[in-house]
Amino acid sequence: MSSHHIVREKQEPALLVLGLDTFPMELLGQLLEWSPTVIATRDTAEMLHDQGIKIDWIIADDMQRTLQSDIKQMPAGNDSTAEAALKYLVTNNYPAVNIITDNLQLKDYLFYTDKINLVIFQGNQKIYAVNSGFSKWKPAGEMLEVLTHPHDLHLSGLESMGNHSFRTTHDGFFSLQFEHPFLFIAEGL
Repeated sequence: MSSHHIVREKQEPALLVLGLDTFPMELLGQLLEWSPTVIATRDTAEMLHDQGIKIDWIIADDMQRTLQSDIKQMPAGNDSTAEAALKYLVTNNYPAVNIITDNLQLKDYLFYTDKINLVIFQGNQKIYAVNSGFSKWKPAGEMLEVLTHPHDLHLSGLESMGNHSFRTTHDGFFSLQFEHPFLFIAEGL
Protein backbone atom coordinates (compact mmCIF):
# COMPACT_ATOMS: atom_id res chain seq x y z
CA MET A 1 0.00 0.00 0.00
CA SER A 2 1.46 3.34 -0.93
CA SER A 3 0.93 6.71 0.62
CA HIS A 4 0.35 9.76 -1.54
CA HIS A 5 0.56 13.27 -0.17
CA ILE A 6 -1.00 16.23 -1.86
CA VAL A 7 0.81 19.42 -0.99
CA ARG A 8 -1.39 22.47 -1.30
CA GLU A 9 0.04 25.88 -2.00
CA LYS A 10 1.08 27.64 1.23
CA GLN A 11 0.66 24.41 3.26
CA GLU A 12 4.41 24.23 3.85
CA PRO A 13 6.48 27.18 5.08
CA ALA A 14 7.83 29.47 2.37
CA LEU A 15 11.62 29.64 2.11
CA LEU A 16 13.38 33.02 2.18
CA VAL A 17 17.08 32.70 1.28
CA LEU A 18 19.02 35.80 2.28
CA GLY A 19 22.44 34.14 2.63
CA LEU A 20 23.87 30.65 2.16
CA ASP A 21 27.55 30.99 3.12
CA THR A 22 27.20 29.29 6.52
CA PHE A 23 24.24 26.99 5.89
CA PRO A 24 24.59 23.21 5.45
CA MET A 25 23.38 22.09 2.00
CA GLU A 26 21.88 18.85 3.35
CA LEU A 27 19.56 20.90 5.56
CA LEU A 28 18.61 23.05 2.55
CA GLY A 29 17.45 19.87 0.85
CA GLN A 30 15.21 19.09 3.83
CA LEU A 31 13.66 22.58 3.74
CA LEU A 32 12.96 22.18 0.01
CA GLU A 33 11.46 18.70 0.34
CA TRP A 34 7.82 19.77 -0.05
CA SER A 35 8.42 22.38 -2.79
CA PRO A 36 7.85 25.61 -0.86
CA THR A 37 7.60 29.06 -2.41
CA VAL A 38 11.27 30.12 -2.70
CA ILE A 39 12.21 33.78 -2.40
CA ALA A 40 15.86 34.77 -2.89
CA THR A 41 18.14 37.76 -3.27
CA ARG A 42 19.95 38.24 -6.55
CA ASP A 43 23.13 36.72 -5.02
CA THR A 44 21.46 33.72 -3.40
CA ALA A 45 19.33 33.13 -6.51
CA GLU A 46 22.48 32.45 -8.52
CA MET A 47 23.72 29.95 -5.92
CA LEU A 48 20.33 28.22 -5.78
CA HIS A 49 20.07 28.15 -9.58
CA ASP A 50 23.53 26.55 -9.79
CA GLN A 51 22.20 23.80 -7.47
CA GLY A 52 19.21 23.24 -9.78
CA ILE A 53 16.72 24.74 -7.31
CA LYS A 54 13.63 26.47 -8.71
CA ILE A 55 13.17 30.04 -7.49
CA ASP A 56 9.77 31.74 -7.44
CA TRP A 57 10.74 35.32 -6.53
CA ILE A 58 13.90 37.45 -6.57
CA ILE A 59 13.94 40.54 -4.37
CA ALA A 60 15.50 43.27 -6.48
CA ASP A 61 14.67 46.88 -7.26
CA ASP A 62 16.39 46.82 -10.64
CA MET A 63 14.78 44.85 -13.42
CA GLN A 64 17.47 42.66 -14.92
CA ARG A 65 17.42 39.46 -16.89
CA THR A 66 16.53 36.62 -14.52
CA LEU A 67 18.05 33.16 -14.29
CA GLN A 68 14.76 31.44 -15.15
CA SER A 69 12.04 32.93 -17.34
CA ASP A 70 9.32 32.19 -14.78
CA ILE A 71 10.98 34.01 -11.84
CA LYS A 72 9.01 37.03 -10.64
CA GLN A 73 10.79 40.10 -9.26
CA MET A 74 9.79 41.73 -5.97
CA PRO A 75 11.04 45.28 -5.32
CA ALA A 76 12.33 46.04 -1.82
CA GLY A 77 11.81 49.80 -2.12
CA ASN A 78 12.61 51.43 1.23
CA ASP A 79 12.35 48.13 3.12
CA SER A 80 15.14 45.74 3.93
CA THR A 81 15.20 42.60 1.79
CA ALA A 82 13.74 40.59 4.68
CA GLU A 83 10.98 43.12 5.32
CA ALA A 84 9.96 43.22 1.64
CA ALA A 85 9.65 39.43 1.54
CA LEU A 86 7.78 39.26 4.85
CA LYS A 87 5.31 41.94 3.72
CA TYR A 88 4.60 39.87 0.61
CA LEU A 89 4.17 36.63 2.59
CA VAL A 90 1.89 38.19 5.21
CA THR A 91 -0.20 40.01 2.58
CA ASN A 92 -0.62 36.73 0.69
CA ASN A 93 -1.62 34.77 3.82
CA TYR A 94 1.38 32.49 4.15
CA PRO A 95 1.20 30.98 7.66
CA ALA A 96 4.96 30.31 8.03
CA VAL A 97 8.39 30.98 6.58
CA ASN A 98 11.83 29.45 7.02
CA ILE A 99 14.55 32.08 6.61
CA ILE A 100 18.20 31.34 5.87
CA THR A 101 20.59 34.20 6.58
CA ASP A 102 24.30 34.82 7.16
CA ASN A 103 23.72 38.13 8.93
CA LEU A 104 20.96 38.11 11.55
CA GLN A 105 19.21 41.46 12.06
CA LEU A 106 16.41 40.69 14.56
CA LYS A 107 14.96 44.20 14.07
CA ASP A 108 13.86 43.12 10.56
CA TYR A 109 11.62 40.44 12.08
CA LEU A 110 10.16 42.08 15.21
CA PHE A 111 7.06 43.51 13.51
CA TYR A 112 6.20 40.13 11.93
CA THR A 113 6.46 37.76 14.90
CA ASP A 114 2.71 37.84 15.56
CA LYS A 115 1.77 37.82 11.86
CA ILE A 116 3.65 34.79 10.50
CA ASN A 117 5.46 31.84 12.06
CA LEU A 118 9.17 32.65 11.60
CA VAL A 119 12.02 30.16 11.85
CA ILE A 120 15.41 31.71 11.11
CA PHE A 121 18.48 29.63 10.33
CA GLN A 122 21.87 31.24 10.78
CA GLY A 123 24.99 29.10 10.74
CA ASN A 124 24.38 26.21 13.10
CA GLN A 125 21.47 27.87 14.91
CA LYS A 126 17.71 27.68 14.59
CA ILE A 127 16.12 30.92 15.86
CA TYR A 128 12.46 31.55 16.59
CA ALA A 129 10.15 33.71 18.68
CA VAL A 130 8.42 32.25 21.73
CA ASN A 131 5.68 33.54 24.01
CA SER A 132 5.83 33.55 27.79
CA GLY A 133 5.03 30.10 29.11
CA PHE A 134 6.91 28.40 26.28
CA SER A 135 8.11 24.89 27.08
CA LYS A 136 9.87 22.25 25.04
CA TRP A 137 11.30 18.78 25.66
CA LYS A 138 15.06 18.49 25.21
CA PRO A 139 17.70 15.98 26.27
CA ALA A 140 20.09 16.91 29.08
CA GLY A 141 23.04 19.09 28.13
CA GLU A 142 21.42 20.84 25.13
CA MET A 143 22.32 24.50 24.67
CA LEU A 144 19.88 27.37 24.26
CA GLU A 145 20.55 31.08 23.82
CA VAL A 146 18.12 33.90 24.64
CA LEU A 147 18.67 36.57 21.96
CA THR A 148 16.29 39.24 23.26
CA HIS A 149 16.43 40.08 26.92
CA PRO A 150 13.10 40.42 28.69
CA HIS A 151 12.50 41.75 32.18
CA ASP A 152 11.71 39.24 34.88
CA LEU A 153 12.86 36.08 33.08
CA HIS A 154 12.05 32.89 35.00
CA LEU A 155 13.44 29.57 33.82
CA SER A 156 12.91 25.96 34.76
CA GLY A 157 14.94 23.02 33.52
CA LEU A 158 17.81 25.31 32.44
CA GLU A 159 21.04 26.44 34.06
CA SER A 160 22.83 29.64 33.11
CA MET A 161 26.13 29.30 31.28
CA GLY A 162 26.63 33.09 31.21
CA ASN A 163 26.19 35.57 28.39
CA HIS A 164 22.47 34.68 27.91
CA SER A 165 23.32 31.03 27.18
CA PHE A 166 21.66 28.15 29.02
CA ARG A 167 21.99 24.38 29.19
CA THR A 168 19.21 21.90 29.90
CA THR A 169 19.68 20.32 33.31
CA HIS A 170 17.98 16.98 32.57
CA ASP A 171 16.05 15.04 29.94
CA GLY A 172 12.64 16.64 29.93
CA PHE A 173 10.84 19.92 29.51
CA PHE A 174 12.35 23.33 30.08
CA SER A 175 10.17 26.44 30.27
CA LEU A 176 10.49 30.21 29.98
CA GLN A 177 8.29 32.82 31.70
CA PHE A 178 8.78 36.55 31.11
CA GLU A 179 7.02 39.92 30.96
CA HIS A 180 7.35 40.85 27.24
CA PRO A 181 4.98 39.55 24.54
CA PHE A 182 7.72 37.35 23.03
CA LEU A 183 11.44 36.76 22.86
CA PHE A 184 13.78 35.20 20.33
CA ILE A 185 15.67 32.05 21.31
CA ALA A 186 18.30 30.08 19.43
CA GLU A 187 19.06 26.38 19.62
CA GLY A 188 21.67 24.31 17.82
CA LEU A 189 20.82 22.42 14.66
